[in-house]
Amino acid sequence: MKNEPVNTRFVPVYRDAGFDLQDAEKAAAAFRSELDPLHHPDDFIYSRYRNPTVVAAEEQLAEVEGSEWALLTESGMAAIDTVLSVFQWAGEDRPWLFFSEIYGGTNAFIDEVLIKRRGLDIRRFVTGGDRHDMTAFKRMLEEVHPDVVYFEAISNPMLIVADGKEIIRLAKEAGSVVIVDNTFATPWLWKPLKDGADVVIHSVTKYLAGHGNLTAGVVCGNDPDFMKDLIQYRKLTGHMLSPDDAARLGDYLRTFSLRIQQHCYNAGKVARELSRRPEVENVLYPGLETHPTHDEAVKLFGKRGFGGMVTFDMAGKNDEEKRLRRDRFIEAVSGHIPLVPTLGDTGTILLPIEPVWGDKYPAPGMIRLSVGIEPAGDLIRILRRGLEM
Repeated sequence: MKNEPVNTRFVPVYRDAGFDLQDAEKAAAAFRSELDPLHHPDDFIYSRYRNPTVVAAEEQLAEVEGSEWALLTESGMAAIDTVLSVFQWAGEDRPWLFFSEIYGGTNAFIDEVLIKRRGLDIRRFVTGGDRHDMTAFKRMLEEVHPDVVYFEAISNPMLIVADGKEIIRLAKEAGSVVIVDNTFATPWLWKPLKDGADVVIHSVTKYLAGHGNLTAGVVCGNDPDFMKDLIQYRKLTGHMLSPDDAARLGDYLRTFSLRIQQHCYNAGKVARELSRRPEVENVLYPGLETHPTHDEAVKLFGKRGFGGMVTFDMAGKNDEEKRLRRDRFIEAVSGHIPLVPTLGDTGTILLPIEPVWGDKYPAPGMIRLSVGIEPAGDLIRILRRGLEM
């Protein structure tokens, strides 16, 4: 049976491992144009190289990010590996500079892969307290002259908002490639490429997919040479998203802007409610004027919102009392707010800080909330009941 186009509004799921190239001439043309960075293939070759369903989702993501291109991987960590690997060149010995307040998986990748296995000269810009010191950062750039600078727009779990535009400006003046992990902020709040970043990455698993049932990552940029290197590395390492997952992602992206606005709205409501509660000692949310980086958040995000994450600390006379209140709260809300080690879902989920981050954040009563898109009033009633237990 010959495949014919049908009048569908959706991209078909192409599960082909390899594609029919029909004759030697077409095969030669397909392989010649394989790495053309701005070329949507006329003829696909093999799904580990590129796949039409995956390319369709990548085009949607590029539109969301405002980038020239986007390349999907099977996880956020695969995106991190891909983008960090293409900037490694034999004989290049300039150090790389990473902010210390970044995802724990990224920090583990730095220690276990970049340093231990690949021998890179890695430096860390250690955040002083609860905000990034730009004077200290500029001084470190002058001392280190890094080849690569890597930071996150909003840190996890303390929600430190970076002065992203200034970081990019200073790093580019120093001759560095700038990579931004924009997972927490999403393109709704900030588009780093428009402010001069070279590459932006996301754990698509989080807000872009947003339903807690799809694992993916993406690398976005404008430079065609970067894209060519990334396609080649992804092909050789097999960091390709499946067409089935790409098709589901394409559906999820249709509601991204609606979802993220509701996440931000609900998180603001929750943060303000928690800040009024006597059972809560401290609330970290960039939208609150009490947050140490509220000014940076307003500068970077404008009036678009402040994200969907809220971190708060239980009140208590001592650490043991705080842990007890934390555990009672988690148990009391568990029927509605489960303890799940991810974020960005449509439903609110939580994660206790001390059991997960350990000595890095020894805060026994602290909880990270990934605020969902439920009716805000219902969510606040659940939180109140949990705090009153």
